[in-house]
Amino acid sequence: MADSMQFDLVSPERKLISVPVREVRLPGTEGDLTAMPGHAPVIVSLRPGLVTVVADDGASNEFAVTGGFAEINAESVSLLAERGHPREEITQEIFNEMMTEAHRKKKAAEKKAEIHSAGEEFVTAAIKLLADMEALGTHIGLDPNQASIPD
Repeated sequence: MADSMQFDLVSPERKLISVPVREVRLPGTEGDLTAMPGHAPVIVSLRPGLVTVVADDGASNEFAVTGGFAEINAESVSLLAERGHPREEITQEIFNEMMTEAHRKKKAAEKKAEIHSAGEEFVTAAIKLLADMEALGTHIGLDPNQASIPD
């Protein structure tokens, strides 16, 4: 079994990182997981959280993502983030934008549920998204209450 695997993280705005790694820790929607060389093939949906990348030399980097998908196999992990930033780039202003978008999605889900009686699953998913975003901000030392809540 190889000691490393290729890791690529891209967001719609840019490629964030492309390096050989020994492990990648992911915030999966069904629970957190760690991918290492030799991992069984799987595609994972991601929730808002931190992706931790451990390089061959043991150094680690963290990236905040708002969600997305990761394709994992024995030799690589490819992550497509809805929105992603290196942890050190996340300012209160950027986090406020992320929280405002999460609030917007919750409001849209609530309106959809009012129109369609079967829309409660959308509201539940939006509430979870908002809670995950709040937890992400709190974890990295930012205030989730500073974001503007759309009308």
